Amino acid sequence: MEGLYTHHIIMALIALVAVPLLFMALAKKPSLIPTPLQNIFEMYIEFVDNMLKEQMGKEGRKFFPLVAGLGLFIFFGNLMGMIPGLESYTANINTTLGLALLVFLLYNFLGFKKHGLKYLKHFMGPIPLAAPIFFIIEVISHLSRPITLALRLFANMTGGELITVVLIMLVPLLVPLPIMVVHLIAVFLQTYVFMILTTVYIAGALVDEAH
Repeated sequence: MEGLYTHHIIMALIALVAVPLLFMALAKKPSLIPTPLQNIFEMYIEFVDNMLKEQMGKEGRKFFPLVAGLGLFIFFGNLMGMIPGLESYTANINTTLGLALLVFLLYNFLGFKKHGLKYLKHFMGPIPLAAPIFFIIEVISHLSRPITLALRLFANMTGGELITVVLIMLVPLLVPLPIMVVHLIAVFLQTYVFMILTTVYIAGALVDEAH
């Protein structure tokens, strides 16, 4: 039983070691004629940079290591669920909840760091007389964010992994390609959703309130 609870941790540690080493290898000796793998990483860097600039302007670049790192960690975790014999650590609620709480604590910390107690105005709404009601609603909304972030990623990856395993058992010689394609789309989509929501939450915490 112990192995069931530690297997996802081992998979996560493998990703935490392998992905930075891969990035270091590509960054150390970039080829003038990029290899396909180098092209993919360069496209990823540009994609994350553009996403941050769209949400926060040039200030967003300081969060590049966080968002890009989260994206890679989640993507490779999602991808592991498609490989027979490997376990997707993002299909474990402990992993997804940990990532979601990290984002939740970070963006609120950044909000208080920049605005001080004025950060609480983000929870007051646009109508002063209705501020107490808005405050309660906004607090509940913010507290639900890590839960929905964690459950969305966990549920999608768990479902995709279970379907893949069942299909491999039922049709070992010919796993239906449409299901595999759908799972692969979910791998990319859930990675993007986590990244963009992280970016939006940070941007919302740093924006100056007009009222």
